[in-house]
Amino acid sequence: MPDSPTNTAEGCPSHPNCRLAVLALTRGGCVLGRQLAAALDGDFFAAKGRLAQVMATAWADYREIVCIMATGIVVRTVAPLLRDKGHDPAVVVCDEKGRFAISLLSGHVGGANALAGRVAAATGGQAVLTTASDVLGRTALDLWCRDLGLRPGDKAALTRAMGRLVDRGMLAVWSRYPLPDLPPDLKAVADQSGADLIIDSRDAPSGQAAVLYPRALVVGIGCNRGTTAAAIAAAVEATCTRHGLAPQAIARLASIDLKRDEAGLLAYAREHGLAIDFFDKDALNRVEGVAVSAAVLRATGAKGVAEPAALLGAGPGAVLLAAKMKWTDVTTAVAEIADPFAMTTHKTGKQ
Repeated sequence: MPDSPTNTAEGCPSHPNCRLAVLALTRGGCVLGRQLAAALDGDFFAAKGRLAQVMATAWADYREIVCIMATGIVVRTVAPLLRDKGHDPAVVVCDEKGRFAISLLSGHVGGANALAGRVAAATGGQAVLTTASDVLGRTALDLWCRDLGLRPGDKAALTRAMGRLVDRGMLAVWSRYPLPDLPPDLKAVADQSGADLIIDSRDAPSGQAAVLYPRALVVGIGCNRGTTAAAIAAAVEATCTRHGLAPQAIARLASIDLKRDEAGLLAYAREHGLAIDFFDKDALNRVEGVAVSAAVLRATGAKGVAEPAALLGAGPGAVLLAAKMKWTDVTTAVAEIADPFAMTTHKTGKQ
């Protein structure tokens, strides 16, 4: 059996905060493994004779895995477990003397490059990175997108753009929204047709460019009591389709505080990883230029829900992109955040 875990990190069923697993085979590797687990606040597993089983468990339960063994055996062991860099854990391979820490898998988004640096610092060895952007000093686009809350419309297109950046040393960026300071190898352009990266919340053809969706849209939702999550999902999707908006650009939801316990709304938000802002009737009634519903006013004391909630949730300078739309048991509206990159760090949620 593997050694009992010595610490905890994120994702381990028995330890909700477990994150890092250190696996080793040889006697010397186990000595170093225990030291690394202690230094990096991880769990150590002696895996000799049962590596495939231990690796499969670690793969499911941990976000970072350090393997003190030969690179070849790690490659053969993880091959059946591979999915994609958005889901695979970070994997670093280290020799039992601690001389080299090789970032093997999920270098950027998964954090293996950073993990290799931490392992090397702990052992006094050298981190080995092979990702082209790191070797050539280029911006790691996947990390840049993650930090700005950008979601690629087509992951393959983003991969191609990353290749162009490595080859050419520069990419042109067009954005519908104010951009933060860009890295030196990304250049803002005014003409969308010449851009390599397009940042937009609209769902439209982009040619060869990679489209990146910012968290720029707030969907205001009103619904009847007992409305299902499926009904809300269908209404939101139909609203986006009708107005040419990308669902990937939805930043959050907004509604009246009377819906704090609405099971279907909460389930929809949870399933899509969206926070909800709830506003009371007084706040909703202070929003000007929105549609007024006598029926909603009688039922809730608010002159409307979907439109004013969307505008309030989107913050100062918000624009109503999709006016109130009525669906079966659901009312929707969509507002656009004026500066979604500022909102990425500013909004903390009120759910």
